[in-house]
Amino acid sequence: MSSSWFSFSLPDFAVSFLSILLEGIPFLLLGSLLSGIIDVFVPATALTRFFPKSSNAAIALSGLLGAVIPMCECGSVVIIRRFIRKGLPVSCAVAYMLGAPIVSPIVAVSTFAAFRGQNPWVMTSLRLIFGFCVAVTVGYVVRHIPVHKLLQNKVLESLPERRRMAFSIAGSPDTDDASANATLDSGLAMRIARAVQSATSDFLDVAFFFVVGAAIAAVFNTAVNQQVIQSLATSPMLSILAMMGLAFALALCSSTDAFIAASFVAFPFAAKLAFLVFGPVFDIKLFFLYGVVFRRWFVVSLLVGLFILVAVLCSRVATLNL
Repeated sequence: MSSSWFSFSLPDFAVSFLSILLEGIPFLLLGSLLSGIIDVFVPATALTRFFPKSSNAAIALSGLLGAVIPMCECGSVVIIRRFIRKGLPVSCAVAYMLGAPIVSPIVAVSTFAAFRGQNPWVMTSLRLIFGFCVAVTVGYVVRHIPVHKLLQNKVLESLPERRRMAFSIAGSPDTDDASANATLDSGLAMRIARAVQSATSDFLDVAFFFVVGAAIAAVFNTAVNQQVIQSLATSPMLSILAMMGLAFALALCSSTDAFIAASFVAFPFAAKLAFLVFGPVFDIKLFFLYGVVFRRWFVVSLLVGLFILVAVLCSRVATLNL
């Protein structure tokens, strides 16, 4: 199939597809390994002690957690599923999930380096600030939604509340998974083996959806004529929407996407900022990855809400003529 706007080439597709996989899989693997470590070695009580008792403060802290536990968008999905199973409020988990790919020292350095000569301090600062604000805003919204309406049944059934109910019915003590496992598996080698097993399970759960998203992104990268998007650069609002759509389709890693955004010299500052804020929080591969944890209605609502929120924020920046 070929036309003025679409022309598929298998070799080009293969190169793009493999580049996306090789870029994202290491971070997905890292996220899975951290998830396995959290599952075996981190008691749920440790999470509750770390976060403030105030839900507002806890959500805000979660939005900044990426500065301490930096993780790309692929790996953060795996980690938050484990956090939720350990008892972390879903609102805090979502704030971390959305904030971590942007509020990261790695992302800050790469963004500054990519935009040298293009207001690097302003671009880097606004990207981190907007990323944090978006993550915390969504976290506050999620706090008011019942958990059973948000999570997939598989995740919902593994929540601590469900486990405690099962223990009380059976007459067993209410103990944390990690401490119970420590009693059963006293040897460090055994616990490490269990962590690897847990990490492998998490990796296999989400890898399929990552591959599907990467394939769709590769088709767009290689088969769709990019000049169709370049023609939208002259209109401030259309350029913002076009760059957000491009970020959704390209599915780039947040640690490298700034170099791609900086190359679109025909597009205004606000449009490139929209690309860098929206892409890490929602792209085509994340549509599938989010579905591993959250119900489909929430994933679609998240897409629409984030698209509108980022577009509004960046449209205000467009009025500054940076």
